[in-house]
This record gives sequence, C-alpha cells and structure tokens, in this order.
Amino acid sequence: MRTILASALLALASSALLAQAPSSAISDPSGDAVVPLMPGQSVVALTGPWKFHIGDSPIDAKTGQPQWAEPDFDDSNWEKVDLTPKTMAIDPTSGWTGYVPGWTARGHHGYWGYAWYRIRVREQEFPGEEPEKLALWDVDDAYQFFADGRLMGAFGKFRRGRPPVTYWNEPEMFDLPESRGSGSPGIVPATHVLAFRIWCEPNTSNQNPDGGGFHVAPMIGNASAVGAHYQRAWLEIFKSYVTTAARALIFLVLAIAAGSLVFFDTSDRVYMWLAGVFLLTAANAASFCLFGWTLVANQMAIYLTTDALLRPLILGGWVMTWWFWFRLRRPPWVPNAVAVLTLLYGLSSALGDDLFYTLVPHAVSAAFRLAAVGFGLSFLGLLILAVVQGIRQQGREGWLALPAVVLVGIAQFQVDLLVLHIPTVWYPFGVGVDLGDLANAVLAAVIFVLLLRRLQRSLRRQRLIALDLKQAQEVQRVLLPGEPPQIAGLSIESEYRPAREVGGDFFQILPHPADGSVLIVVGDVTGKGLQAGMLVALIVGALRTESAHTSDPVEILQSLNSRLCGREHAQATCLVLGIESGGNATLANAGHLPPYLNGNPLDMAGALPLGMIEGAEFSVMRFRLSPGDRLTLVSDGVVEAVNKDRELYGFERTAAMATRPAAEIAEAAQRWGQDDDITVLTVMRLTGDRESPARAAVAAAASA
Repeated sequence: MRTILASALLALASSALLAQAPSSAISDPSGDAVVPLMPGQSVVALTGPWKFHIGDSPIDAKTGQPQWAEPDFDDSNWEKVDLTPKTMAIDPTSGWTGYVPGWTARGHHGYWGYAWYRIRVREQEFPGEEPEKLALWDVDDAYQFFADGRLMGAFGKFRRGRPPVTYWNEPEMFDLPESRGSGSPGIVPATHVLAFRIWCEPNTSNQNPDGGGFHVAPMIGNASAVGAHYQRAWLEIFKSYVTTAARALIFLVLAIAAGSLVFFDTSDRVYMWLAGVFLLTAANAASFCLFGWTLVANQMAIYLTTDALLRPLILGGWVMTWWFWFRLRRPPWVPNAVAVLTLLYGLSSALGDDLFYTLVPHAVSAAFRLAAVGFGLSFLGLLILAVVQGIRQQGREGWLALPAVVLVGIAQFQVDLLVLHIPTVWYPFGVGVDLGDLANAVLAAVIFVLLLRRLQRSLRRQRLIALDLKQAQEVQRVLLPGEPPQIAGLSIESEYRPAREVGGDFFQILPHPADGSVLIVVGDVTGKGLQAGMLVALIVGALRTESAHTSDPVEILQSLNSRLCGREHAQATCLVLGIESGGNATLANAGHLPPYLNGNPLDMAGALPLGMIEGAEFSVMRFRLSPGDRLTLVSDGVVEAVNKDRELYGFERTAAMATRPAAEIAEAAQRWGQDDDITVLTVMRLTGDRESPARAAVAAAASA
C-alpha cells in the first residue's frame, strides 16, 4: 500500500514539474529541430517535433543495422508530427490519458506495416545522479527502440523476414545511452537521436480510425521520475480494466448460481443454458484482463479467442437461452439456424479481422468482415424474434427481457461503432465503463428479476408434483396387495421395494372363491416415477376387470396387450400364472423374467412385452406343482442390482437365492445396490399333512 501511495505522489510531483517546464523545439546548427532537456527538469514529454516516414528502412551492409536509425541519417524531407494531446484526451479503448490519434488520422488512412519516428534530443543534464530512462506506452502494435543507432529494446517479437509477433499494449521502460557531455564546462551538451521502428497490424489500421504508431508521447528523464509515469500508466491500465474484472467475477458467480439451479429443477433446461452463457461471458471478460495485464498470448490469439470463438458462442447461447426460457417451439428452424450462424460468424470473424493477411488479401478479409457484421445482425434479429415470441406467449416477462436483449445485441458491435467514431467506452474517475458493461448490468438485473419469478413458479410446480406423487403412492398402496391372501394348499410370500416414490413394478394375487384356484400376476412397466405409476394403475384396473370374466392366463395377456397398444410409452413385461387347487399350473409370459422352480429357471421361449404390436403371441408353459415345490417370481430389479464396482447381481446369485424367503431375496439385492424396483413373490405348495386342515375346511364348506 505504501508503495502505491509513494508511486502516486511521485507521479503527481513529476506531472507538476512537467506542466511547469514544457518541452519546446529549438534549432540545431544543422537546421534540424531539437528538443531541449533543460536543467532542473526531471522528466520531459517528447511531444515533438518528430520526423515520420512510412515504410521500412534499408539495412546498412557494413553495420547490419537499419539506416534510418543512424544519428547522421538525413531525415529533413520526412513528415513532421506533433504528439501534443488535446485537453483531457483519453484513449477510447485503454483509458490512457494524453491520447493523440495515430497515422491513419494523419493522412495515411488504411496503411499498415512498418513506419519510423525519429527525434533529436539535446541533453543538458538531469538533476541527480540517476541514469536516464525512457518510458512509453500506447503504441500500435510492436516497436523497436534505437538510441544513437543502437538497439536499446523492443516490444513484441521481431523476426527476420517475417512479420513481428504483436501483443496487447503495455508500458515499457528503456535505458538511454550515457551522456557524452555530462554537463561538464566547456563540453557541448549531448544530442541523442532517438528512433522508433513501429509495426502496425492490418486489423489495427482497418478497424481503428485513429490507429497506427504513437498514441501517447514518450517520457524521458531520470529513472525515478520516469518510473513514476511508468507506474501511473500501469495504474491507468488496471483502472480501465477493473470493471471488466468485476464483470468476469460477477458472471462467474452467476454461472455457478445458475448451474446449481439445474439440480434444483432438472426438467428446466434453461438453467443449463444460462450457466453456459454466463460462464462464456465470464471467460470473455477474464480473457481481456489477462491479455491486457500480461503477455501470455499474442494479438492473433486474443482476437481468435474473443472475436472468433467466445463472441459467437455467447450470442448463440443467448438466443437458445431465451428460446428455452419462453418454452418456444416455433419457428422450429431456430435452433439449427443458431448452430449454423455460430459457425459462420466465428469463421467470418476470424477471416475478417485481417489476422491471416499473409494468406488472405485485405479485399477478401474486408468481405468477410462485412459478412461477420451481417451474421451478428442476424443473431440480433433472432434474439428479438425470441423475445417477441415470448411477449406473445407470456407478456410481462417478454417486455422485461426486451431492453436487456437489445443492449446486449448492440454491445456486440462496439468495435464497429468505434470505426464510426461513436463512443462506446467512458472513463468516469479513470475507471473504464463500456457499452458491454452497461448492457451486462441491465441484463444481470433483468435475469435476477426473471429468475425470482421463475423460481417461484418452479417451487409451486415442485409442490404440485410432490402432491401428485403422494397421491400416486396412495393409489399404488391401494392397488398392490399388502399381506398375501390365505389360499388352501399354498404358502405365498411377497416383497415389493420401489426404487423411487412411485414404482413401475406391479403384482396381483387373485384367488377364485368357487374352485380354489388362484391367479398370480407379476409385471414391470417401462419408465419410472409418476408416469409409470399411472400406467400401473391402468394395467391393474384392466387386469381385475378381465379376471372377473376369465382365468386363462393367455386371454388375460391378450386383453392387456390390446388395452396398451396405441398408447404412447405404454409397454410392460408381464407374467400370468394360474394354479388350480390340484397343483396344475399354466404360465403365460410377455417378456418377463421366467420364474425359478426349486431354484432352477423355467425354460420358456421369449416373447414381446405388452403394448408392442397388436395380436402378439405369448409363450405358454403348463406344469404341475407337487407338494413341497417352491416357485419364485422376480422382477429385473433383482438381477440388475449394481454394486459400487458396477458389477451386476446377476442370474447366478438370483438362482442361488431362489429357494430363500421373498424378504431375504429382496434384501440381498437391495444391499448389493438397488437401481430399479424390486419385486419378489414366492409360491410354495404345502405337503399333505400341512394342507389337510385346509382341505378339511374346504370339504366341510362344500358339504354344507
């Protein structure tokens, strides 16, 4: 904190000195303009006069250095450039003070590539014994700094025979050569020739009406004073991006919040889209901060990331967010159009930014740039279409969303508006606020209000669903038998354990009072939850109605099949077992697991489940249950139980447990890892001694 305060005070002090002693040009004996560095000044802004020339310097064959960097090079016929800023001038994109337009606004519109700036500086002597330094910032886009013909440093990577690698502008500070005069009596003060070889990218020149070269005059002076201006420049960068960093943090929090709502209401896909578009917006803002504060990526990577990748995805994400928000279905081509537009917008943005100028001519890039604007406007049209449809369907929510959507759409064209000299960035108190910040602030407020309304509806819907589930549970509890009925000669046990509140398994035990026979039905409908519970109610109702007319298992399956055919998502496996009082049994199966007789599965042919096709044929088996025989019927929830290692309970374990009581079989499968409804029903024919009392009772009733 002390370091920051000291730097700020030093910057203010050096600015005051600079204001008291401005630099002005005088004439060199040769007639060239020279900037004097007067005694008592600690720092001077090199506003000019500068000599300027577009193009690149030839290389000196002897020294291997650019000829235009040499002190004795004749630049008398070069253009003169003054870097004196207008009052309160601020860089519209970075927020640096002291801004001046580049060469595109000085008669070289559309020019990109190399250009040179030269200036002669006559040094008296800076106060103190600190070394002299030069600091500069806000230069498009890469540069090399020469002093008296020597390369002192560079910003960007310069490669022989290839264009430089450029980065987002950052302040730099360089050493100056030692003074040749040192202010000693009788010695002519040193005159330094400072030269800058500057490279401007084509996208900077073509998309920025003021681009190219210097935008802030370099500062020269002793190390501490220049360092204060250098730190002030960094402070201005941080202030200009502080709202962008805040935007990244806010939208990251919003992404996490929206993502958590997915688990609250999994049926509403809008939360997933909201989380995705919030996360992309946070990534886009964070990338600007990262690229503006560090050199982790060059300008090509920056534009490809923000313009060609994130911006199209964000726009496409917003269209789909509002599409799902208003639960739209028409026009049905919108989702496919969004996918195609996202791809085309990203591709045209990449090619339209002049990033591949060595391969793609500027005329072609300009065409792609125009196409990118068209695709962006198409996205804006889709956004407005979604909101207009939302207004028609939901009224108030659509009107609330409309201003936010329009602002977000317009904010995507900030660069295009800057080309037209329409301001989209403002710097109150030095803090950068752009159109995107305003749009996102309005959007966040609108989304907050709409989310509250949506959550209220979701809570209301959840309560209604919970009530429906409770009522369905009650219906299912009534439909499925509790304790098995007492049937002469048979011992029947049942165990039912649903995987969810409402299960999809069903079973019925229907004794015939006249002849002592019993009809046992076990089945499993497709799906789970409330829909499956309603289908169970339908099947059980139809089953009871049909069993009053016939006890033939095949006829019952045929009747159930005709009831389910033609209904959407109405399929079920079903097994119907008829047992006569003498032990003869008829088993009809419609796709269900065959039962186990004394631990061995019955060998039955396969058959289609109910509800698949009209007139389906079902497998039928007739056998006899002898005294002591045990028949075990299970649902697939037993066989398909899965443990933590994703291992199935399987048929072998089921067969090994098939002679055990129903509760033990169900408990073993549930402990293994229940994944579906579990139903176990066992039927055992009693031995003669144990069944004689029952038979006596039946005989007594018959004789009476």
